[in-house]
Amino acid sequence: MDTPQITAPPCAQPGGSPGPNGGPRDVTPTSGVIHVNTRHVSGFTVIGNHLAQHHELSLVAIGLAAHIQSLPAGAKVGIKVLTDRFPESEARIAAALRELEAKGYLHRSRVRLPEGRVVTRTVSYNQPRTEASTIPAPRPRPAVPVPVPPQAAPPEPVQPPAPVPVPAPAPAPAPTAAPPPPLPRPHTPAEGLHRTAATLLADLRRHAPELALSESDVRALTPGVATWLERDAHPDTIRHALTADLPVPLKHPAKLLRHRITTRLPAPLPGTAELTAPRRKVVVVPLQNCDTCERAFRATEPGHCRDCRTDLLEAA
Repeated sequence: MDTPQITAPPCAQPGGSPGPNGGPRDVTPTSGVIHVNTRHVSGFTVIGNHLAQHHELSLVAIGLAAHIQSLPAGAKVGIKVLTDRFPESEARIAAALRELEAKGYLHRSRVRLPEGRVVTRTVSYNQPRTEASTIPAPRPRPAVPVPVPPQAAPPEPVQPPAPVPVPAPAPAPAPTAAPPPPLPRPHTPAEGLHRTAATLLADLRRHAPELALSESDVRALTPGVATWLERDAHPDTIRHALTADLPVPLKHPAKLLRHRITTRLPAPLPGTAELTAPRRKVVVVPLQNCDTCERAFRATEPGHCRDCRTDLLEAA
């Protein structure tokens, strides 16, 4: 008697349950993104989803990190080079670089070359950099005492007389730091100037996240920025002067802004009268009638004309 053949049911085709006609069901999503992928065989860079889908980095920082990781070793990635390459401003690119440094995707350091020139060295990480754990140093083994053969006791040394202590000189007083210069204030305070200055200061964190000021800092620095506006400084000029080339890390943003507002204050614009050249004073010599021939001539005092003076001299 033959053994019956047991046939297993066929596996379901990928893509879910079959369609109405028995074929595979369409798995194309009805909304959201649809991917059309082509396999790359050359000229591509692998970017991790931890960077491409980072929840705390800005879109500019993610794109800048992807661009830097795609560059060959030794390529220039300074702020000036990136500004020439992309339409973003220097302030936005500098802020994006600081974001990548804070999240461990970038590290910049100043290095002195053998010839003495100082350059900026940039290291890009395709995985966020973490601080290396500190490996404890091995403990030294206790020294084994070596037995010393007994010897005759040495003679006791003669103790020299104790020196007389000399009083230490009084320390010189520490030099006191010069107080910072006062914050400039407008000559004619106006509510509109102060409102615009306060808005400009509060908006700085959009261009440089580390310049997030408190309400008290904004109120304290508003008169200085109002002085810039009173001297016809454009808001973009003020914003660039306060956000360009920020130190890394920035510990005291309010103190730095106070220093820049005070030391970089532009000179007041001259008035129209100061720009007009002074006119030369024209001296008009009056007309005189000659005492001899009644001819008119110019002189400061009455007398004879030139011809009559010549005749008088020849007659004499």
